Amino acid sequence: MDGWTQSSAVTVLAVRGLTVQFGRGADSQTALQDVTLDLRREETLALVGESGSGKSLTALAIMGLLPAGAAATGGQVLLGGEDLLRKTREQLVKTRGRRVAMVFQEPMTSLNPVLTIGRQLTEGMEFHLGFDAARAEARAVELMGLVGLAAPQRLLRQYPHQLSGGMRQRVMIAMALACEPDLIIADEPTTALDVSIQAQIIELMLDIKARLGTAMLLITHDLGVVAEMADRVAVLYAGHVVEVAEVTELFDRPRHPYTEGLLAAVPRLDQLVMQTPGSARLAELPGSVPGINERPPGCPFTPRCPLATVRCNEAMPPMTRLSASRSVACWERAA
Repeated sequence: MDGWTQSSAVTVLAVRGLTVQFGRGADSQTALQDVTLDLRREETLALVGESGSGKSLTALAIMGLLPAGAAATGGQVLLGGEDLLRKTREQLVKTRGRRVAMVFQEPMTSLNPVLTIGRQLTEGMEFHLGFDAARAEARAVELMGLVGLAAPQRLLRQYPHQLSGGMRQRVMIAMALACEPDLIIADEPTTALDVSIQAQIIELMLDIKARLGTAMLLITHDLGVVAEMADRVAVLYAGHVVEVAEVTELFDRPRHPYTEGLLAAVPRLDQLVMQTPGSARLAELPGSVPGINERPPGCPFTPRCPLATVRCNEAMPPMTRLSASRSVACWERAA
């Protein structure tokens, strides 16, 4: 695995001005607008935001797996300098799994119910790496040990429904690692798991990142997971990136009002302990993310923003660099 030990300064993924639309012509609706991100080797970048912000759609656009009716209509997705948006379907098939792999939200619906765990682990290695059946199975056993699954020979003969949720998620991680991709996209990897299993999966992914030096794009709404796993954070709102910062910087001093609202709404143990009948409610972020056919002109956060001015209704603020590690898209906070 020497190929993983490269400099963290190497950019693995560069998303430039990514725009995704549903429909065509006059009836088209923009779901992602000018999304720009960078991800370096050995780094974990977290995409955060409420449901409907565009996190999973960004991941699907990177993978070339957009749903029917959606298309990337602008921008670039550069993986090692190659634009994935310009690749043919056949070329993407060769890229997915080999250079970029994805751990999906719900392993029970992502794994094939009629194929054994072993077949699902070995298929990609046979296709992408040219392994024969014996070599692929030996590698599958090694991978299952890497992700902490006991009795791998027995598990290889089982089907997804015979495994627990935590075991299925570990299998998904093993599948993502099988061909040693440059980038792993983890879409809500702990959402469907109970708290104790969540902690195990987080520890596992941190260990894999440390040992293999992979780059990881982590998609989650759980800011606790972000604090545990991420190096940097990109905040999405209604299809726009509104803030990018190092994780400690973002938690210590959020700049965008939306980021402030997200962090303020996270329950804190000291607040819960001090709550008494009749005391003030926990902080909440009023309103909801507008649908793609409901977004106002200008900044889409304007209807929910305590700092909104007339200018916010007129134009979307550009992403402005505040420091070497932080950028924000806000008229009131970019000065």
